[in-house]
Amino acid sequence: MPHPHRPSWRPVLRHGSDVRWLTARSWTNRWYPQGVDTGLLQGRRMLAISWFRQDRNRTHLASRVSFIDLARPRRFDVALAIEGDDGALEPARIHVGGLAWFGDRLFAAATRQGVWEFDLAGVRRVQGTTARRLTGGSRSKTLVAVRAREHPIDLRCSFVGRVFDEAGRSLPRVLIGEFRSGEEGRIGEFELTAHGFAPVREFTPGVRHMQGAALWGQDILISQSDGLRPGALWRGSFGAVEPSATALPAGCQDLALDPHLGMLWSLGEHPWHRVVRGVPFATLGIGEDRA
Repeated sequence: MPHPHRPSWRPVLRHGSDVRWLTARSWTNRWYPQGVDTGLLQGRRMLAISWFRQDRNRTHLASRVSFIDLARPRRFDVALAIEGDDGALEPARIHVGGLAWFGDRLFAAATRQGVWEFDLAGVRRVQGTTARRLTGGSRSKTLVAVRAREHPIDLRCSFVGRVFDEAGRSLPRVLIGEFRSGEEGRIGEFELTAHGFAPVREFTPGVRHMQGAALWGQDILISQSDGLRPGALWRGSFGAVEPSATALPAGCQDLALDPHLGMLWSLGEHPWHRVVRGVPFATLGIGEDRA
């Protein structure tokens, strides 16, 4: 993201490994947080949290990403947009159920529409009517990231997560999975190429309400939501998983592995129960064999 944009920072509440939202975003039913990942932006370690906006008929109106500074309790927002045939920007009306962040390439799960890639190097500021259209509200100005590509995937694409080796190195691979009310939801592993995603392998974990997945070496982690009750973390190998003793936030969504801080990040989506939570690797036994 170009430095001259000078993002408008807003405070968040940081308590231990929890991040909580201040203002109406902690309870609003217009915006819902969904995806999470970590990365480096303007030389600072950041958490990226995706949101979708809906109307009373639950029609998607817009989407955005909040970037949270992990060294300071503050954040700023970037609207997600697509460019029309006439060059005009329109809001990205997708669920953004998961994020995978690779440098300037931000991949968002666009349920039933594959995976959308957004260009963080080309983030720019817009204002006036365009800003209000992209945010679905009354903002007079906003930063915006524009879709660079649309990647069709033969899955429902409810979420997307990154893959790491046993030493904690991020690999050019992702997990893409399906939220289903039954046990038929699939998870596929894909190689990230210059032009899209190449399938590697796939399995059906037999887990209802899957919301996110990430892979550390041979250890796959899957989040499962259960309404307003605490979410569950499933673990195992690619092909066989079982529930663990680790509880996730109520209404848990996506998962992100953070080797830099030694955290597994997840978040809760329900109004008044919204939290971004870090689970230390030490409590999960992750990364114990790292040099």
